[in-house]
Amino acid sequence: MNSKVSIPKRRFLLISCTSYSLVNFRGPLVQALINAGLEVHTAAPGLLDDKKTCQQLEAWGAITHDCPMQRTGLNPLKDIITFQSLYRLMRSVRPDIVLGYTIKPVVYGMLAAWLAKVPQQYALITGLGYAFAGQASGKRALVFQIVRRLYAAALSKADKVFFQNPDDEALFREFGILRQEVPSQVLNGSGVDMAHFTVAPLPPGPPRFLLIARLLGDKGVRQYANAALLIKQQHPDMVFQLAGDIDSNPDTITQEELDAWVKEGSIQHLGWLDDVRPAIADCSVYVLPSYYREGTPRSVLEAMSMGRAVITTDAPGCRETVIDGDNGYLIPVRDVDALVKAMEHFIDRPSRVQAMGQRSLEIAKDRYDVHKVNAVMLEAMGVINSGVDNEEEKQLNPIPGPEIPRIS
Repeated sequence: MNSKVSIPKRRFLLISCTSYSLVNFRGPLVQALINAGLEVHTAAPGLLDDKKTCQQLEAWGAITHDCPMQRTGLNPLKDIITFQSLYRLMRSVRPDIVLGYTIKPVVYGMLAAWLAKVPQQYALITGLGYAFAGQASGKRALVFQIVRRLYAAALSKADKVFFQNPDDEALFREFGILRQEVPSQVLNGSGVDMAHFTVAPLPPGPPRFLLIARLLGDKGVRQYANAALLIKQQHPDMVFQLAGDIDSNPDTITQEELDAWVKEGSIQHLGWLDDVRPAIADCSVYVLPSYYREGTPRSVLEAMSMGRAVITTDAPGCRETVIDGDNGYLIPVRDVDALVKAMEHFIDRPSRVQAMGQRSLEIAKDRYDVHKVNAVMLEAMGVINSGVDNEEEKQLNPIPGPEIPRIS
């Protein structure tokens, strides 16, 4: 009598700095990995206490683990504890593949995977954040030098590094953070689940504007508030909504600033939203005046998937999402006057809201569908063979459209 030999599943460990992002941002990736036949392990700080996230991950078939980690800040003792915890986890789980995203999971995840002799190690750079945004002076310059060295040490161990825009990839090469012998690949962001972020009808009446972001200066929140105040002097009925909470980042908006904007009537603050879809459905135009080093901003992709025109900056990550004058407007960073002018285009020509929103939807379908993005990533890690021969699906290509001047 012949007995079948059971081939053990390959084990995949996905490391995040926040528990909720494993479902909210990487849920389709987790499901794709499980559907590909892998045993998927997930790790994040406080994950086991986040019952809602744990229940969803376990319902899909993933295994959950806690990992002590501070999302922001450079505390050597706490970061050593994070590294040791990840190393012990990898020695216990024995993953075949490790993928870390955001800075600390990348830095300490890659180093721990190398020490634990994990066969395949991948890093996903989803944006460069505080250390790389703005002028490199004072505290930011010191943080940049530390982060640069940590990244360089960690990424030298990676089998491949994924980026979400070509500017970040070029910067890592230029500064020697990513060695020439380490391969890299640019993805079309994290993608967007178009079955979840479905098209919503535009609200009636004049255009309504929305920004969803962590309340950071580098996200352009102050520029948005200032532009709203200027426009309401001429158009007092215009609505400017802001969703998001004050952050632990050194560049955070203060409570006093936020209270002043609300009191003067320029901003309607929606707070933290577990589900942003109702807020997007209630807006006509999505605005992200960021000069943060975005990977590819998810909120913009979600708004595009729901058929919204976009105003964003000609900054790394943001500029890839908009064809100026086609599905929205690109403006210079930190330029309140340009932001006001872009908003006034929609106020004076409301028919453009519908037309540009339709183009956003078409671009999202073509380039940013999460299943297309994940298939490219899984194939690059050797998890699947997608059979995609078209290089346009494998690499980031410019959106067809007019040549747009770029601001350094």
